[in-house]
Amino acid sequence: MGFLKKIFGSKEPAVIHNHADFWYWFKQHEQSFFKTVKKHDKVDENFLSKLTPLLLQLNDDFFCVTGMVSEDIAELIITTDGTVKAFVFAEECIAAAPAIKGWKFTALKPPCDIESMGIEMDGYEFNGSNISFYSNDHNEYPDEIDIVLVHKDFTESNQEAITSGSLIYLDNMLGEYNTATMLDTVLVEGPSTNNVDLIPIEKLQGYLLWRQKEFVEKYDGIRYGTKNDSYTAMEAEDDDGMPVFAIINQDLINWDAKASHPWMMVVEIKFNGDENEGLPEDDTNDIMNAFEDEILKQLPDADGYLNIGRETYNETRTIYIACKEFRRSSKTIAALITAYKDQLEISYDIFKDKYWIAVNHLKQP
Repeated sequence: MGFLKKIFGSKEPAVIHNHADFWYWFKQHEQSFFKTVKKHDKVDENFLSKLTPLLLQLNDDFFCVTGMVSEDIAELIITTDGTVKAFVFAEECIAAAPAIKGWKFTALKPPCDIESMGIEMDGYEFNGSNISFYSNDHNEYPDEIDIVLVHKDFTESNQEAITSGSLIYLDNMLGEYNTATMLDTVLVEGPSTNNVDLIPIEKLQGYLLWRQKEFVEKYDGIRYGTKNDSYTAMEAEDDDGMPVFAIINQDLINWDAKASHPWMMVVEIKFNGDENEGLPEDDTNDIMNAFEDEILKQLPDADGYLNIGRETYNETRTIYIACKEFRRSSKTIAALITAYKDQLEISYDIFKDKYWIAVNHLKQP
């Protein structure tokens, strides 16, 4: 009965611990939520503001969007606003949702119908008639997908509004997952006098699917074993004389097929180095080493996870791991952070980095 009291016996927000708790709470309120969404009656106040605090108890990167998909069906979308490391957790939350009549539950913002889609923001329109695109090709980075959106009304004075609206249009057109996984770089600009062949925006998705197919065919099946690699220990000082230590797999960092492992996971461990020039004491160093060993055990190179190396500097140890995917890696690190939460202060991020630019500063001259 304790959980029921927490939900129904207090005006404070409910305390939940897992997906089952969340969906149990949602079922108790779904009828009033449905009426709110259908009537569009103070949706933020009567629905989203009640839902969001509970979602944040499940994951700090969760947000939600709602609306009617038909006369009789409301949709709840759990989004991470493009934060890749949280995609898998949004997907798992939705997978745990019960079947509730009148509701559709969706993980991540889905693509919209481009034929009927248009957005108006800050007095400007964003649609297929005023947005086109072209692609920049880079000889040094041939697999990079660098897209430039061209909006007809773009000027120096309105570039912030046009850029924001164009990117929102793109996110809605492709969907949250596709935007994060199919694109590397996106810029927004206005019409140019350069002889650039502009492509209608409705052809963008087809272009990206073609590039993705080409990429998969090029790198499918590539694995890398690090057993016989050579590692280099580097030591330096910053401008203030603070020591910097790094251990780097030099064979791996110079590999010519980096794009086969396009996701960079960066794990940061904060520690107290006040008495040791920003470096860890021996006992802390031992715990961090044990944590890193556990990462390598659970995310081996044979499965597509490559430990590039680590850097220790100014009360922070940073570990760099290139990954073939982002779901298992994110779940694994999140679970390890929980396991070590009483011993280490750890955070992480996962982002697209086909050419491992995040570790360029660790390359030997």
